Amino acid sequence: MSESSVHRTASPRLPPVLAPHGAVLLRSLNGLLARWLPRQRWYAGKGRPLGSLTLVSATELLPCGTEGHTPGLLHLLVRTRPTGVGPQHPAGAPEDDCYQLLLGVRQVLPPALAPALLGRPTEGPLRGRAVYEALHDQRLAALLLERLRTPGRLGDLRFERTGSAIPSGLPARALDGDQTNSSVVYGEAHILKLFRRVSPGVNPDLELPLALASAGCSRVPPPSAWFEADSPDGTTEPMTLGVLQPFLAGSTDGWQLALKSLALRTDFSGAAHSLGRATAEVHTALAGALPTTVLHRPQLEQTATDMSARLSVAAAAVPALRPYRAGLSRAFDALAEHGRDGGTFTAQRLHGDLHLGQVLRTAGSEGRLSRWSLIDFEGEPARPLAERCLLQPPVRDIAGILRSFDYAACQNRAAGAWGDAWARASRHAFCRGYAEAGGTDPLAQPELLRAFETDKAVYEVLYEARHRPAWLHIPMTAIRRLAAGAHR
Repeated sequence: MSESSVHRTASPRLPPVLAPHGAVLLRSLNGLLARWLPRQRWYAGKGRPLGSLTLVSATELLPCGTEGHTPGLLHLLVRTRPTGVGPQHPAGAPEDDCYQLLLGVRQVLPPALAPALLGRPTEGPLRGRAVYEALHDQRLAALLLERLRTPGRLGDLRFERTGSAIPSGLPARALDGDQTNSSVVYGEAHILKLFRRVSPGVNPDLELPLALASAGCSRVPPPSAWFEADSPDGTTEPMTLGVLQPFLAGSTDGWQLALKSLALRTDFSGAAHSLGRATAEVHTALAGALPTTVLHRPQLEQTATDMSARLSVAAAAVPALRPYRAGLSRAFDALAEHGRDGGTFTAQRLHGDLHLGQVLRTAGSEGRLSRWSLIDFEGEPARPLAERCLLQPPVRDIAGILRSFDYAACQNRAAGAWGDAWARASRHAFCRGYAEAGGTDPLAQPELLRAFETDKAVYEVLYEARHRPAWLHIPMTAIRRLAAGAHR
């Protein structure tokens, strides 16, 4: 990327040590970030060459102008623009993405932090110093917790907290793994989720847990603190940057429990039944705390049209899907027909990306698995924030869990027919539990359930084809079944 590809917002606010060198700072970090950003799991521009970087804001959480062994901590918001999108497009156009970066700055980088190194700028206020991913530095990650304990402003950042106790001095541990954001665990008490790709508006992973806490729902860890930044243009809502919540120590996610059950050939229907109850409790609390609506013919026809459009996009990208388009489309046609016949469905705020990896089971006092909790209410990060906040039928979340049972059974190929029976039993047990706690049996809404399961399977095909081709056979197994009009 050439120096000419570096752009600035109209007037990004810079810390005192950086302000005199704003343009040089951008230029000095440009090459480092251009190489580093596309390699990150949470970078959304895969397959689109990075054309330019724009500095939105820079805030020193710990001074970067000191010498010696004292580290600095620099918070950046940068906007990326793919190659081919010219400067005539306004900042914040749909082609752009805004990312949150936390960079450590040291004169001498300890060997343990070598894998986190971005590089050493050759000019500017940070010339010659090691710039690295700060979350892997326990000292700097711990500083974030201390800052969250103290409400107030720092540069463009605003820190907020509830009345919940937040202990001081907890050791920090960055979580590795396949995440679209970044997380840091503090001791065994709290976990901080940092949103990497950000946009104006309250993130649902803050909004919905706050609403559930106010409603008295204990199935979701309540936020203890969070921080945000003003929107770049100053006219829209602030951007949620991170949320601190209680850490459910000793818990296991539903995906691992399901795989263990399949490996040991043990019954999972009891766990699925109680998970159905937990999901219904959360949906009921959300419906009581936030607005709901009723979907009539126009909305149902539009939902079916949107699902058909997603199928067309996926089929264009994944040839294996094309022979099943007609059969899959029948599910969407049935949903539209239900609306034309006068059918309606209730819609509300949802989790939006519910699957077995988003639910945690915590052991009881005698070592028995006792309680489900739901986490990660961000929704599908690839979708625009406004879309993730739409009111939708609860069956969308339900379809996500049912597809997750199917994923677990198919992922364990050795389970064979026994795995198929396991998935069917788990599916029906979940729906029974949901009906008992929520009053609506998902299996009693076949048009809606089949349409959302089909839409989810189509999404999975596209995702696996792009990211995990070795797993493509899993959703394709469901595609063949759904196209034939069959369920588990």
